[in-house]
Amino acid sequence: MIGGAGSDPGRTGTAVACRGAVELLGLGVTELEALAESLGEPRYRGRQIARWLYGHGVDAVGAMTDLPRAFRERLQASSRITYPRLRRVQDAPDGSATKYLVELADGQRVECVLMRFDDGRRSACLSSQVGCAMGCAFCATGLSGFSRNLGPGEILGQALVIRAHAGVRIGNVVFMGMGEPLANYDAVLRAARLLALPSGFGIGMRRLTISTVGLVPQIRRLAAERLQLTLAVSLHAPTDALRDRLVPANHRYPLAELIPACRAYAAATNRRITFEYVLLAGVNDSPAEARALAALLRGMHCHLNLIPVNPVAGTPFRRPEVSAVMAFAALVRRAGFPVTVRIERGTEIQAACGQLRLADGQGRPSRWTPSPVATP
Repeated sequence: MIGGAGSDPGRTGTAVACRGAVELLGLGVTELEALAESLGEPRYRGRQIARWLYGHGVDAVGAMTDLPRAFRERLQASSRITYPRLRRVQDAPDGSATKYLVELADGQRVECVLMRFDDGRRSACLSSQVGCAMGCAFCATGLSGFSRNLGPGEILGQALVIRAHAGVRIGNVVFMGMGEPLANYDAVLRAARLLALPSGFGIGMRRLTISTVGLVPQIRRLAAERLQLTLAVSLHAPTDALRDRLVPANHRYPLAELIPACRAYAAATNRRITFEYVLLAGVNDSPAEARALAALLRGMHCHLNLIPVNPVAGTPFRRPEVSAVMAFAALVRRAGFPVTVRIERGTEIQAACGQLRLADGQGRPSRWTPSPVATP
């Protein structure tokens, strides 16, 4: 076991060889069946391997004890299982969150978070890229620049590390850590399908959430998948003029393209879209912006998450007063939208994506990161 460190679920993708050895973590069931068959075993051995990888979380072929010894030896000689190495753990004082910094095989580091809720839910927040190229003005990850996409095994590995370290069953996963998930579409979708495997994590699609800053072609592609996962769109502003300053991707995919794509997604999947709106004092939290937001989303099957900003060193933004947050929420709610004011979990442990990596000395200015937006 781990120590301190579009089709049927689990049935897509291609095996990846590294230095002559096939990386098992991240392979789907069909690929594992084919691998077993290529080694002279019945295809059902592949399903056994999948159960050991994703259900039991083993990090060595030798631990797959219901496989014949001769097969284990052949499999070990031709494959590898590479988990992220746990480098740093921080617990929130109130126990609501645990932040993990993990190291990948090439030395790059990413973050993931376990969130604990009073109703007993345990959710994992996973990263999809090393750094991020989107350059959102208030985001810690953007300050560190972009390095590369994660593979599906590296994404799943974060969930395996969390489960092993915390000793809990993960019931929900949100792809809201470092990176833009839809910019790494294939790896994220494969990870989502593997998380849904009944013999693995067994997390239903409705309990998986993929976040995006608004990459319109990928949103439309995801709609065509007809999956029942939740799409969360990082909106943060009701007008192009303001969103251009906060979310640079808006220059490429303005609201006139993004909002119709979101309506199409909701219609195709019959799933309610979540819009994330980080509240920045004096920037996007006025009554006028609340009314403009309600007008922009009128008639859409959606839910609004209002998030008072988690302060990040190196950015000028501050949290609005509680009264301003409640007034904004009341205006949007009065327009007929379900609204949640999200309490940031783990603020004391730098649980906003990218903060722990920056604190670990891996932050650097990025050419994608815009100049700070001035506040009054």
